[in-house]
Amino acid sequence: MSAFLGSFVEYLLKAVIYAVIALVGVKAGKALRENKDAKKNQTVRINTGRR
Repeated sequence: MSAFLGSFVEYLLKAVIYAVIALVGVKAGKALRENKDAKKNQTVRINTGRR
């Protein structure tokens, strides 16, 4: 029975670690995409004197 519990705990820890790694990857990807979109949407405004 202890071998089963040990194996289960090991599996559970691995699953938690993989979930954290996936979450960090998603957050990093989102931040990089938002940064890229912000740079893309910057426009140069030329003052022509008109409104």
